[in-house]
Amino acid sequence: MEPLTEREIRAAFVNRTKGEARRLHVPRDLADRPWADLDYLGWRDPQAPDRAYLATELDGRPVAVALRCPSAGAGAWHTRRSMCSVCVTTHTGGVSLMVAPKAGRAGQQGNSVGVYLCSDLACSLYVRGLRDAGAGSRLHESLTLEEKIARTRANLAGFVARVTASDAPAAA
Repeated sequence: MEPLTEREIRAAFVNRTKGEARRLHVPRDLADRPWADLDYLGWRDPQAPDRAYLATELDGRPVAVALRCPSAGAGAWHTRRSMCSVCVTTHTGGVSLMVAPKAGRAGQQGNSVGVYLCSDLACSLYVRGLRDAGAGSRLHESLTLEEKIARTRANLAGFVARVTASDAPAAA
């Protein structure tokens, strides 16, 4: 993924108003991120642990999504092994259901979509073997690394499409 600036990230939010995007926390270490190894930039808000964000490129333009997630240590589900829906990495306690308000009117009416994501939002690093989620975290697959990366990007694009999809009925 190409490096994004703070301004590009703030302008890319599809499920936040311009004012909300201006006020939310964006990481200050953008220049230090491993952009070449990222399919998306994901981060949690240090002032609000139940908020997370991701920014990616789709069709050559930046797209960012605000998420709600459980705060660390919430619930007994942490002891169960779960699989991330985006990168297909399994973790014991390292996957969270993250919920994004839908874009536009649907989001204003309270509609949302959810996805099971790596709690640390490091899917790209798990897929590339740059971060270890523990024993048995990667299923044995016959896919090449390029195919795993393509699957991760497709899964992410599918989630973002659900966030931005209009709930209006299709014209006949």
